[in-house]
Amino acid sequence: MSARILIVDDEVAFCELCSLWLQQAGYQVETCFSLPDGLEKFQQANSSADNNPMPFDLVIHDLALPPSFRPEDTLEQLHLYQGIPVLVLTGHDDRALAIKAIEQGAWDFISKPADPDLLRIIIARALDKHSLLKQVSNLELKLEQTSQLNDVPNFGLIGNSPAIQNTRELIQRISATQVPVFIQGPSGTGKEIIANAIHQGSDRNKQPFISVHCGAIPADLLESELFGYIKGAFTGAEKDRKGLLATADGGTLFLDEIGEMPLAMQVKLLRVLQEGNYYPLGSRQLENIDIRLISATNRNVPAEVQLGNFREDLYYRIKGLTISTTSLSERKEDITPLVNHFIERYNHKHNNKLTIHPKACAWFLNTPWPGNVRELKNTLESAAAICLKNEITLQEILLIQGEDSLQTHTLSDSGVTDLPLEEQVKALEIKLIKRALSQHQDNKTHSAQALGITRQGLINKIKRYDLS
Repeated sequence: MSARILIVDDEVAFCELCSLWLQQAGYQVETCFSLPDGLEKFQQANSSADNNPMPFDLVIHDLALPPSFRPEDTLEQLHLYQGIPVLVLTGHDDRALAIKAIEQGAWDFISKPADPDLLRIIIARALDKHSLLKQVSNLELKLEQTSQLNDVPNFGLIGNSPAIQNTRELIQRISATQVPVFIQGPSGTGKEIIANAIHQGSDRNKQPFISVHCGAIPADLLESELFGYIKGAFTGAEKDRKGLLATADGGTLFLDEIGEMPLAMQVKLLRVLQEGNYYPLGSRQLENIDIRLISATNRNVPAEVQLGNFREDLYYRIKGLTISTTSLSERKEDITPLVNHFIERYNHKHNNKLTIHPKACAWFLNTPWPGNVRELKNTLESAAAICLKNEITLQEILLIQGEDSLQTHTLSDSGVTDLPLEEQVKALEIKLIKRALSQHQDNKTHSAQALGITRQGLINKIKRYDLS
């Protein structure tokens, strides 16, 4: 089922235009024109009552809203959106407002007039991140229940492939140590789940686990987010603010997508890791910290070092012990356990008894999943949401994928299964990439989004298969 978005903005024309953009992108959209109305609609939809409508997954929020039209009044209310991603849109192109909005829990900040392509990218990232956080929470609960039943932890990593088993063993061995951990692998393969599992298995598990997405925070805000600042450090810094480094003191700092960190910030991070202290912005008071660092990226960092995009000294400082995650196309044996796991979770959440037809299960098994576990989960949940009976069949997959997609993946009907598995995967990936590029007029950013992979990941596949 598509995500539901609430727009709270007093400009009716903007609400209508933004709704059109997002509906064209496949989202369900509702609008409100004042702060009280927006909060009321959100709380009704996201309450725990049995008869409430479908909850909102993301909120797009103006700051200057009636009745007061004071941005400060709106900022004070952002916490009432209960952990749902809030994207602040405002005509006030003001750094201080941006910082305050993020302080109060906003996921990101963008100025009007909004660019529709940029807006869609930011929304997709926010929804993916929020979905992953919920997945981590659910898997932690399942891990705790599993551990209580049979005392065999799976750390939230579903599957029985050698790759998954090796990762579990590594987590078990290194959790109690203080060695830095570097997690490298494709998007959607559970890097944050691994980082959280390491933290939970360490002697720091009673202290904070602070996750920072280095690519999600604007470059000009990343330093103040990490280091914090004192009052008067810059225009708009009206009071002292503790940074994420200080918040993580005694616990674990997880730097997700560290490969996207600007070079200037890499230099400052290296100094912190080497010396164990730092200066908040505007301060001359040295702050000492004790953190365990876990980093993750989907980039080839050694290659980025050679290109000058990542500092070699920082790379050797953070790599410590490397855990490599692998794509689903390289561990097909994990797909069926994942399908069963997500169906079980769906049934538990919706009090249902859904099953999956063997042919539909075979389709999931034979699909290359360029977006990995995240893409498989979203596809399965979409099929479950439109399922009329208690069994997911090829008909539901046909409806959500389109006839051409279904024919592409029904391998037993096409003779493709006569080829070795590696050749099957290659042929399907090429066809999917060609179709996405064709549908999006060779726009690599939009094609990558449609495929559930990063733009750089798509470029790498295009080069690998010589599709340029």
